Amino acid sequence: MNTLLGQPEKPTFGALLRHWRTSRRLSQLGLAVEAGISARHLSFLETGRAQPSRDMVQLLAGMLDVPLAERNAMLVGAGYAPIYGERSLGAPELAHVRRALQFTLRQQEPYPALVMNGYHDIVMRNDASRRIFEIFRGPVPANRTINGLRTIFHPDGLRPFVANWDEMAECMMQGLQRQIAETGNAELVKMRDELLAYPGVPSRLRSVSASVESPPIINLHLKKDDIALQFFSAVTFIGRARDITVQDLKIECFFPADAATEQFARRLAATPETVAV
Repeated sequence: MNTLLGQPEKPTFGALLRHWRTSRRLSQLGLAVEAGISARHLSFLETGRAQPSRDMVQLLAGMLDVPLAERNAMLVGAGYAPIYGERSLGAPELAHVRRALQFTLRQQEPYPALVMNGYHDIVMRNDASRRIFEIFRGPVPANRTINGLRTIFHPDGLRPFVANWDEMAECMMQGLQRQIAETGNAELVKMRDELLAYPGVPSRLRSVSASVESPPIINLHLKKDDIALQFFSAVTFIGRARDITVQDLKIECFFPADAATEQFARRLAATPETVAV
């Protein structure tokens, strides 16, 4: 739920509009010009002196690239019913989406691939992700949800095996801060505070900014005994989604960053029982 980081749970349309405009670093004049309305009218919408039509809510939300869940909040704040659904990924209407995701996961073999929701919970994964990541953290019960952020930050997850953990943690915290800044989602704020409270997480990560520049690519370095692997990842989102669940999904595909990792992954897929772990 979006609480505008401390404001009331059911803010007005004007408050939401002002929040998203400022978060996108747009002036009233700049947004008004893009939307084809006067700056005076936009000002009246933000202060509540003017009531937007449903089409105006949709127009401004689209201009500001507001996530679907928050567009619903803007509609409700303006006095209209929400129009975007949030189905379970297992819903019959999303069968074609599941098939596409499964196809992508299979195509990524013998390298890991994950599908995560907006809270970084892993909702689908390929066999390679099990084969490779379980070498380090061990098997995970089928009924337990793995969270991509928690498994990197928690000492009982992958963290002890991430050789460049400081670098990875800073990068991932920066991404989470950016996501919070873009969505204002209270659950993500709680997750950030939880991660920062884990044992051994340095206090300096509290001050990581969403705007700090990062290297172009940061590889994930995994090491256990004599096994050392390096992966970089590519993230894909589903385009033109009109469902909240679908819009929040992301596919993270891991690729070998060196020849040794590539050979290990291929050998593990071909003869997993012969690879010492």
